[in-house]
Amino acid sequence: MFNFTAAVSENFDTAINQLNLDAALAHKIKVCNASFTVNFGVKLRGVMHTFEGHSCIHSDHVEPAKGGIRYSPHATREEVESLAALMSLKCALADIPFGGAKGGLKIDNSKWTVEEREIITRRFASELFRRGLLGPSRNVPAPDMGSGPLEMAWIADQYRRLNGNDINAMATVTGKPLSHGGIEGRNEATGQGVYFATLGFLKSDAVDRGAFPSSSLSGLRVAIQGFGNVGSHTAVFMAQDGALIVAVGEHDCCVVNPEGLDVAALRQHLAATGSIRNFAGATTIDDPAHILSVTCEILVPAAMEGVITAENVGKIKAKLIVEAANGPMTPEAEAELERRGIAVLPDLFANSGGVIVSYFEWVKNLSHMRFGHLQKRREQALNMKLVAELERQSGHGVDERFREFMLEGPTERRLVESGLEDSIMLTLAKIIEMRKAHQNKISLRTAAYMIAISSIALRYNTLGL
Repeated sequence: MFNFTAAVSENFDTAINQLNLDAALAHKIKVCNASFTVNFGVKLRGVMHTFEGHSCIHSDHVEPAKGGIRYSPHATREEVESLAALMSLKCALADIPFGGAKGGLKIDNSKWTVEEREIITRRFASELFRRGLLGPSRNVPAPDMGSGPLEMAWIADQYRRLNGNDINAMATVTGKPLSHGGIEGRNEATGQGVYFATLGFLKSDAVDRGAFPSSSLSGLRVAIQGFGNVGSHTAVFMAQDGALIVAVGEHDCCVVNPEGLDVAALRQHLAATGSIRNFAGATTIDDPAHILSVTCEILVPAAMEGVITAENVGKIKAKLIVEAANGPMTPEAEAELERRGIAVLPDLFANSGGVIVSYFEWVKNLSHMRFGHLQKRREQALNMKLVAELERQSGHGVDERFREFMLEGPTERRLVESGLEDSIMLTLAKIIEMRKAHQNKISLRTAAYMIAISSIALRYNTLGL
């Protein structure tokens, strides 16, 4: 059985073995700073129900700590601690000024109404607040599996009610609805980040040109395991760039079309039926594990931990694995893929889009000003003059789409997408450079871990912590 905690620990130790780092400091970085479990009661339907919640702050070498809250009937303290460790490293790798944290609430969403989930969520937020585990300068949660913008709005509002004097109350969580202080592009940020990471790698000199002669996604076959928020948005962005989404897998089946799926239609089918099964534009295969053996260039695991193992890795035909989910692969499976020359873009890097845009949202909430507000009119005026001069010198009008693009100005969405792409590309460059410094004898994952650990270690040494 896959042990996510052990896998994170093994990846950490592999990176440490490559670094000249004091053993005591390495241990301090590795272990969890603080972990809390709360059991709180909520009276619903005339009966008292007890819910178990977890909050872990893995590292507060930079504050606040950052990490999502997972709503799952299987949420455990051990899992939350491992995910928090991954968040510490993810933030350090992307050079985001957050420590690592994670939360978990043991709940089956299907058993409760929206109104009941709001009551439960507000009680959980109150428990976190009472213990100093919630606040814009202490611990800033975000959505995770089973939670979303609605839960974040409830938590932010509950914090505001409990601490009405904090003018930065909205910054206590990210991933909120736009109407409650959210930011354009946050909902699709992780999927878009996966797309940017994939495209950046294909354009880099680290890619095997025998496997990928072109630096473009156009015409490449992609299989996506998991069609939730991350997987579906990854499919949208890749398809828009010319990739063929030839297969999508979910927990109960997968749908396959070698000519490419209509991603928009598949999303509509899922929304209408609650399943990808029997989608008219594809063949339904009952075995969900079939997604791993689909013939494709790129495989994107975007669901749960531990889906690629030593037992099934031999079935993989893809030439590149992009980890949109956290911990989708065991170390044994990755070693086999490395032996076969199949590159793996690690979760630490590939799915960091969510936390990057969460950082933008946090900054927006603290500044109390939407992105682009100050410069939009100025840049529109400059662009208008530029378009007019181009038309004057050329003697005819410019393309209408170009005109619209130039005159729109820097919208919040554009600025967020630009910042996300820049962060992803800068991080990828660091990873590739680290790998080159070790004669390409280490994996991309080990290189990413080394950069993140070194960043945290520098902070500890500088502060004398």
